[in-house]
Amino acid sequence: MYNPKIPQWNSITIMQILKTLLRSPASTTIFGFAFLILTGICLLMLPQASTIGRLGFVDALFTSTSAVCVTGLTVVDTGTTFSPFGQFILMVLIQTGGLGIMTVSTLFLMISGRRLSFIGQNVIQNTFTYTGDKSLPAILKDVVFFTFALEGLGIAVLFFCFYPENEAPRALYLSIFHSISAFCNSGFSLFPDSFTGYRDNWVLNLTICFLVLSGGIGFLVLSELKQRLSFKDRSRSRLSLHSKLVLLTTLCLLIAGTVIILFMEGHNTLVQFSAPHRVLSSFFQAVNARTSGFNTLPLGNMANETLFILILLMFIGASPGSCGGGIKTTTFATLILLSISRFRGQKRPQIFNRSISEKSIGKAVSVLLISTVVVCIGIMILLMTEQGKISCPQSRGKFLELFFEVVSAFGTVGLSTGITAKLSIMGKMIITCIMFIGRLGPLLVAIAVSRPVTLDYFYAEENIMIG
Repeated sequence: MYNPKIPQWNSITIMQILKTLLRSPASTTIFGFAFLILTGICLLMLPQASTIGRLGFVDALFTSTSAVCVTGLTVVDTGTTFSPFGQFILMVLIQTGGLGIMTVSTLFLMISGRRLSFIGQNVIQNTFTYTGDKSLPAILKDVVFFTFALEGLGIAVLFFCFYPENEAPRALYLSIFHSISAFCNSGFSLFPDSFTGYRDNWVLNLTICFLVLSGGIGFLVLSELKQRLSFKDRSRSRLSLHSKLVLLTTLCLLIAGTVIILFMEGHNTLVQFSAPHRVLSSFFQAVNARTSGFNTLPLGNMANETLFILILLMFIGASPGSCGGGIKTTTFATLILLSISRFRGQKRPQIFNRSISEKSIGKAVSVLLISTVVVCIGIMILLMTEQGKISCPQSRGKFLELFFEVVSAFGTVGLSTGITAKLSIMGKMIITCIMFIGRLGPLLVAIAVSRPVTLDYFYAEENIMIG
């Protein structure tokens, strides 16, 4: 019976709401990831997905978000809590979340012969390129090629690393799971201590690092490197400023991170290692601290100064158009070059005989400011939920652990000092939200929830004292 006081929902009303929510590429991306997380929650809560009967909602939400956002933080042990079916769900969530929900859905639409909406094309082009001049089929071709080629290479190499200690089917399964996890920079591992038991295996360590770096520098850089290394018309395959900046910044961070960890942990967690294995473990941690959550050293036993360096590396994160999070290497490099240019009295930052545009500088500053605000708010709320009733003398060291956890979630890294499973329900929800924001990008979230306002006038300028 019709009641005028009760709102009547019909297909037209629902379509209008969906069009309002999905009015921009940014909001489309957010709702796409949210839908994937919701699907993962429903699947992970199935009794067949776990070995403990049924996973709780909060733990399922946390795990699904961590997998979709390719973070790797866990509140339960992945290898023992989830059944093979549940682990397969995690692999699908990691792969889909790493490539992006719009990328995967577009690929299926193209295979079925259907056309994609303009917003969907815009999302993918803005995700994997910075000029938007590359066609959608070309972008998807590169993404699919590099994903399956590099993951396949990783599976082949890792199989022989696991095979001596495991039967062939088990070794193949372990290699598939960890190759996908490494390339997508998720950090999920089926071993309770990550790769601590394999810290002396040079082949496994270097393979994991290669997959993490490949998935963390961005598909655009991989595409340009492929063209540069090919024998067809090398003169036209010049690396762009973006790719040069990504490669240079990544190399500098790897070298600096390795040297600093080697120096700070030489008399601590590395004291019983030989010199070559000290370098290997330091390099492995420097690689995974920026984008992935694997570790071969016990983070809980590291020195405070080492944890602080890892926090900085996690905050910087991976590169644009990749599977990783953080403020991105190009943002960090742009801000460093901006500081150098101001110190030298130059108007614009310059590198490789090119000047960085004002638009890129403004975006870098915005990303840094919004990211800092997100991390500060996350730390403040987590301190209230986890340490609100404990005085400072009773909670020595807890601040650094919570700080580490928040930045790890924001950078979608997945490293932890061991407090993730001990968080309260509210603490887990806070970390879940930070992982979601970190994967999408704080600037993207800000654009999606804000309304564009165009002013036709400007007020008169006036100087203020700065510094």
